[in-house]
Amino acid sequence: MAFMSNLNIAVSGMIAERARMDVIAQNVANADTTRTAEGGPYVRQNVVFTENRTYHRVPDDSESRINFMTVLGKHLEELRGLAGRNRTQTLEGVLLTQIVEDPTPPTPVYDPSHPDADEDGYYYRPNVDVAEEEIDMLAATQSYSANLTIFNSLKSIANKALTIGKQ
Repeated sequence: MAFMSNLNIAVSGMIAERARMDVIAQNVANADTTRTAEGGPYVRQNVVFTENRTYHRVPDDSESRINFMTVLGKHLEELRGLAGRNRTQTLEGVLLTQIVEDPTPPTPVYDPSHPDADEDGYYYRPNVDVAEEEIDMLAATQSYSANLTIFNSLKSIANKALTIGKQ
């Protein structure tokens, strides 16, 4: 059912962006955390998204009904050199595959009186730039909003389709 697949894509985008906003909020909340349970300053987190691919058997070409995603999947496999394996992929939306640490080193600050200062008088601030987090939050909010608009449009189309028979 293509309609439900489209809804699933929009919903998966909203779920992924919500998780991204949660990670950004965690980064901002810990922007001044110089000591964690693991030791050392807080390390900024990033989310990694991938497309959600589901593989299925290619339907018999003699069927009168072949959906667009199957034809697109076959074409993509031909372009990628994967043709002839009697299966195709359907794109089903977005997956949050992992949350990774930002490799940027923490910022050293000289303050011998700070409780986390080392023997040289330096303590380390987290690698979180609040301005960068604000920009990421704006991008995540816009992506969430775009997926919500798609979802609402699909709902509206479904409601109008249901009222066609009433007239």
